[in-house]
Amino acid sequence: MGTLWINATFYTMEREGESNEAIFVKDGLIKAVGLKEQLLHKYKQEITETIDLERAFVYPGFVDSHLHMIGHGEKLLRLDLSEVYSSNEMYELLKKQANRDDEWIIGDGWNENNFVDRKIFHCSELDLISNGKPMILSRVCRHAALVNSKALELAGITKDTPNPDGGVIVKDIQGQPTGLLLDEAAELVKQVMPNVQMLYIEKALRLAIDDMLAHGLVGGHSEDLAYYGDPLGTLSVFEQVIEQGEQRFRAHLLVNHKAVEQVGAIKLKRQGRYVETGALKIFADGALGGRTALLSHPYTDDPSTSGVAIHTQEQLNDLVKLARENNMNVAIHVIGDGALEMTLNAIEAFPATSGRDRLIHVQVARKDLRERMKKLPVILDIQPRFVASDFPWVQERLGMERLKESFAWKTLLKDGLACAGGSDAPIEPVDPLLGIHAAVTRRKPEEGHQGYNPNERLTPFEAVQLFTTGSAYAINRENFVGKLKEGYLADMTVLSKDLFQIEPDEILKAEVLKTIVDGRIMYSKE
Repeated sequence: MGTLWINATFYTMEREGESNEAIFVKDGLIKAVGLKEQLLHKYKQEITETIDLERAFVYPGFVDSHLHMIGHGEKLLRLDLSEVYSSNEMYELLKKQANRDDEWIIGDGWNENNFVDRKIFHCSELDLISNGKPMILSRVCRHAALVNSKALELAGITKDTPNPDGGVIVKDIQGQPTGLLLDEAAELVKQVMPNVQMLYIEKALRLAIDDMLAHGLVGGHSEDLAYYGDPLGTLSVFEQVIEQGEQRFRAHLLVNHKAVEQVGAIKLKRQGRYVETGALKIFADGALGGRTALLSHPYTDDPSTSGVAIHTQEQLNDLVKLARENNMNVAIHVIGDGALEMTLNAIEAFPATSGRDRLIHVQVARKDLRERMKKLPVILDIQPRFVASDFPWVQERLGMERLKESFAWKTLLKDGLACAGGSDAPIEPVDPLLGIHAAVTRRKPEEGHQGYNPNERLTPFEAVQLFTTGSAYAINRENFVGKLKEGYLADMTVLSKDLFQIEPDEILKAEVLKTIVDGRIMYSKE
């Protein structure tokens, strides 16, 4: 009937430092927290199992507030270029991949900023090793892609092809495409790729969930429904794997506006025990790495551009209006301050009547824009790990003066703005401990300095809040999940170390001992 969990430090996340020594769970809910002997006495007729956690440290179940679960599974299946640190190494890996018996050569995660020579391959170089097969390589930010000539040919991209709305076909001085496609331009190639089979999506999703559970995650807010053909088919895979299967995991799915335009909002509405749909997802701009994030002033290292607006102001307004007509909040990808300004214009024109809108990334936020955000029912969905990945090269993009108001997580919290924490996997590693470490240190694990903009470092409690109470607040469920408290869901992450007492670099040495969803152990290190 009920389970008593004992012999651990149970951090409630209700207040900093508050903990208990035992928790009683029944029917997937926390029925009581407190002293072991008191709970044993009070619930002795209902306790059917006692689990000794052997002096571990227990937190409310970690939830990744922004990622792409199927994309994370694909990263585990495909050629992963995210850990490649030279252009020569990337070239050799691509040569090996080209010899496989695949119709297309597909890779993910390259980042020229990791290379000493900052090399971005030309399509003609990729042609030399692709054996006549089409090739597409997504950049780590997923706002740019490299393709070879065969892929350009299949997509019908020539020197005369105009830039699509919200995208750029990069061309050389002769006007010929180089193979680098920014934002919506990459969709021209993706449209001619073979249709994804549902069995492939299912395999990727199962891999992703297993990996996330092993990293202590009980749930994730994911955006996947517009990338694999039929949105309803993709949604049905989530339901089949999670609701109808044995993999207990809380999947809150953002709904890309393209999916709504394709099949309608009503057909995509779900409110299951483990799978639910949420806000309308919209992209306002691109990413800093490819200089497609929309800034209010030109890039410091390339004054010829200020980035890319995915939509005009009128189009963005119409998409927010579409959400309101369907009783939906919005979740808008916004990295540059130019895009943030456009987004706030749209939300102010069509304000939410209930719930909270979500602003995803918010990497460059001027003070005047922060003041506007404070007046709106919004939560900022930040990815602390970006500090470790984007510095120091992002200083070249933004310049030191503008950087003072960028990646400024502590400033956002001091301004009273609610924040949730995610990874944006597969762009960053899915491990929440990496995100917590980055929030606390603002540097890479192997670096020893005080952090980039050290005044923006978070305390360990604030960092853990991002992945617990913050993620709950993002979906308007702060009174039901995100704390170890009576009446809350019995979702718990069990670690070998006390994140609030150890040195920051020791965070990365913490082991996930158990991941518990609905009071059931879904992962155990043993």
